[in-house]
Amino acid sequence: MNFKKLFLAFSLVFSLLTPIAAFAVLPSEILDDPVLEERARDLSKNLRCLVCQNQNIDESDAPLAADLRVLVRERLIAGDSNKQVIDYVVARYGEYVLLNPVLGPHTIILWTAMPIILLGGGIFLFFLVKRRKKTGKSISLSKEEKAALAELEKHDV
Repeated sequence: MNFKKLFLAFSLVFSLLTPIAAFAVLPSEILDDPVLEERARDLSKNLRCLVCQNQNIDESDAPLAADLRVLVRERLIAGDSNKQVIDYVVARYGEYVLLNPVLGPHTIILWTAMPIILLGGGIFLFFLVKRRKKTGKSISLSKEEKAALAELEKHDV
């Protein structure tokens, strides 16, 4: 197989295995004002589809995601700032709708649990290895034990 055919085969396989970003925004949802549409897209990338798992509303084709996209665009047309739009959606659907949760007193466990678990696991492993090194030291045998071991080795051969 020559290089050109091999390159085409690898290109085909690679293109089939590469995920293609699917945008579910319908043409009827797109705003005429490109600046507002860009803001809507930026906001949509930070809002979670409540039906899909960890997919933003810009990529989801679920009906609820479409409703959220329309809601975001309606709020932008009404003159809301990006923060006002996010605050409105969060007030209506809860903080779960945010792909990146806010850092606050009510989410402190969410932000600190993993570092604490990793630190605790690291400390545990450190002391476990240190303990094994201590107990893994060789113990010298007495003269009687050495003689018994030599006797056993003679019988095994």
